[in-house]
Amino acid sequence: MKLTRIKLGDVLDIKRGTSLSGDKYATSGRLIRLTLGNFDYSGGGFKENTSKENIYYVGSVRNDFIMQKGDIITPLTEQVRGLLGETARIPVSDLYIQSQDIGKVIPNESKLDKDFAFYLISSPIIKYQLDAGSQQTKIRHTSPDKIKECIAWIPSLDNQRKIAKVLDSLNSKILLNKRIINAELESMAKTLYDYWFLQFDFPNENGKPYKSSGGKMVWNEELKREIPEGWEAIKLKNIVKKTNRVYDYNKESKTYDLSIMPSNSISINDTSSSKDFETNLFAVKEGDILFGSIRPYLRKAGIASYDGAVAGTIHCYEVIKESNYNLALFTLTSENMFKYAINNSKGTKMPVITSDDLLEFMLPYNEEIAKKFNNIKIREIIIANIKQSNELASLRDFLLPLLMNGQVKFKDN
Repeated sequence: MKLTRIKLGDVLDIKRGTSLSGDKYATSGRLIRLTLGNFDYSGGGFKENTSKENIYYVGSVRNDFIMQKGDIITPLTEQVRGLLGETARIPVSDLYIQSQDIGKVIPNESKLDKDFAFYLISSPIIKYQLDAGSQQTKIRHTSPDKIKECIAWIPSLDNQRKIAKVLDSLNSKILLNKRIINAELESMAKTLYDYWFLQFDFPNENGKPYKSSGGKMVWNEELKREIPEGWEAIKLKNIVKKTNRVYDYNKESKTYDLSIMPSNSISINDTSSSKDFETNLFAVKEGDILFGSIRPYLRKAGIASYDGAVAGTIHCYEVIKESNYNLALFTLTSENMFKYAINNSKGTKMPVITSDDLLEFMLPYNEEIAKKFNNIKIREIIIANIKQSNELASLRDFLLPLLMNGQVKFKDN
């Protein structure tokens, strides 16, 4: 495969975003401002920003800064080491605003295939040059001109399209696992949780919805509500306990990103690789339930898919009795838990809820119904899908430099 040496500026342009006034940030609105949190650093590509509440912008914006579906973006500021050179595609038109920390990649499509450009910017050779040329401050930066100065070797347009097709097929499978299969499973289980444990329409002895079919309800003073006869009120600490495992930073063992439920996700990187967190780590095991402790994450919970480590801003729990696993997981993601966590969080700038307070949360409980709910193998399916996705991502990352430098060749038609 013949490769041509180019500067990126020969085949594409980079447009910087607009400056947005902070007093126009809002918690609701029509347009969402892009931030560095929209780059899925652990998995690659675009993700919704769940780390901020005021992601909307209610000021005026020029139309050319409103992004369209398929637009390629890249960060100009490095919030996390290694972020420079990452790329993402905008998933929907007329919703996102390009802010000044975001560069828009505009390929000259007579020389550079748009899908190939998405992978070219994030290839090791470009990321290495951006890392070496970035401004050496605490938070490092690059610029459109510095990106355009990077050197690359590219094949013909036809081979560019073939390379992009291979990489896109791997990304599509990863997306299917992480955001579709897992999200649909989670949605189904959450609906069942709402029916059984909030509305009390679990199947009665005749297979009919208990409460809707006239099942007997009794007042519970601790919960200040009616619950089915035979149920009890318990505290969360009766079904889960906080883990207190010490993480050995110096131990030589492979660790992974800790992926969690898609629609209630916290972006948790493998913090064991970061010196910034060396003194604030604790160990987690596969299947542990994770819950955010600070205000932006108080409705977020999920499953550790590998043994690894996280920083202390995340609460980590193990279930005392296996049959209560699903109940514990969905109780932590419930709206009632969110309201409780908000009311019991402390602090002004960034309110935090302690694990001791969280474990005092009261919930209605029935052992038989909890066992039936646990028959849905949520943890097993999600962890299996995440592991397959990580394997595919490793294959993609292995192939990327080989495809880019011509070591993997395509047969001519």
